[in-house]
Amino acid sequence: MNAEKKKHGLGLAGGLTGAFIKSPLTPLILLASLAVGLIALISLPREEEPQISVPLVDIHVQADGLKAEDAVKLVTEPLETIVKGIDQVEHVYSDTRDDRVMVTARFEVGVSADSAILRVRDKILANLDRIPVGIPQPLVVGRGINDVAIVSLTFSPADGSANVSASDLTRLAREVEIRLSRIENVGLTYLIGAKDEELRIAPNPEKLALYGITLQQLAGKVKGANTSAPAGTVREDGEQLALVIGGTLSTPEETSTAAAPLRRTAIATLDASRPPESMTGSVRSRPAIRRQSKVTPLPPGNPSPSPGRGLASNSSMSAAPS
Repeated sequence: MNAEKKKHGLGLAGGLTGAFIKSPLTPLILLASLAVGLIALISLPREEEPQISVPLVDIHVQADGLKAEDAVKLVTEPLETIVKGIDQVEHVYSDTRDDRVMVTARFEVGVSADSAILRVRDKILANLDRIPVGIPQPLVVGRGINDVAIVSLTFSPADGSANVSASDLTRLAREVEIRLSRIENVGLTYLIGAKDEELRIAPNPEKLALYGITLQQLAGKVKGANTSAPAGTVREDGEQLALVIGGTLSTPEETSTAAAPLRRTAIATLDASRPPESMTGSVRSRPAIRRQSKVTPLPPGNPSPSPGRGLASNSSMSAAPS
């Protein structure tokens, strides 16, 4: 048996192991490896919390009066085409809803956030003629990893609190937000699903037609009554007083009076007790069209393919701020 083992030998692994065990250079190789490791540990840069730059740029467009399907063709697709032409843009996302559009451009890792924002803004300004007439200039907002919330607080009515509305929760959440912003090392804070209190004026079409008043006249009357402007200063008894022309509406009674022009007739009803129905339980979102595409470099001379299109609807979201 022993003769047979010696005949076959130990193989390649066994031969190398035996050579290193018997060689006097093995300790020197180990010491050299330790020295190289120490040099690498000292010379290589390192950081406890490394900051990896993955800039995102949001482009917000207010498209009043456009349905989601129309906004896709008139606003979203031209913006996507403009953004895809920017150098180092890796992905393009879009969220289209009634009356508004948001397009997000994600740049490659390592691109400066300031440089990404400037590229997007300059590219959009150079192609404003491709956006339909009547659409306001897009708002460009830079995003980063620091804009992602790490703590979320959800506010909801307690069991049996039927009288608590979304506006009450919003008012409470804003007070909490102010206190949180005073804590040291707290950066950006924001509310999601906030609903402010509002007054709802419901015109009576029959009364408007009877007295020959249009909706534009009614809206202009209320807007004019809620306008004020500085008019200089005057001196009286050694004091300097500021003059203000007009005034703003501060009570429901003042709003109701402003909404009854001409003969002070009851041409509209004012609802100040409760916000609209969509604010009492849950916030129903409008139809949404979300799109996502990836920018792939093409060889010179090849035509650009039409952007891919994906449709999805967002039916509802929580009414409580999170």
